[in-house]
Amino acid sequence: MKSIYLVFIVLFLVNACVKPQPVTSQNSPLTQGNIQLNLKVGKTTKAEVLELFGAPNITTRDGSGQEVWTYQRSAQVTQSKTEAGYWTIFIAGTSGTASGFESSSRMITLIIKFDETDVVTDFRSRTSNF
Repeated sequence: MKSIYLVFIVLFLVNACVKPQPVTSQNSPLTQGNIQLNLKVGKTTKAEVLELFGAPNITTRDGSGQEVWTYQRSAQVTQSKTEAGYWTIFIAGTSGTASGFESSSRMITLIIKFDETDVVTDFRSRTSNF
């Protein structure tokens, strides 16, 4: 009986040490770092772009006939903050608390142009915070 309890305790401790993995990834691979690291003019192919960033939001052709892919991703970041303090002056005292809520949005836009052989000819990215 003691060995069964010991096995359960060991399993519980091992399970408590394992960090759970999310079912789906909430972070987009579309970041300025990934863009600069992976997109190379004259080298990166359309298939590689699809593998890196997934399907684009918009596909069009520019005035010269080049295919243009546009990616746009946004994220909402919220944070709450609470502060408490206490101070006294001789016998009299006072206490106070402060709380706040902060929300911000971030938008990243990536525009990629491809030549007739499906290789990147140009790309531009922009990040906006508001």
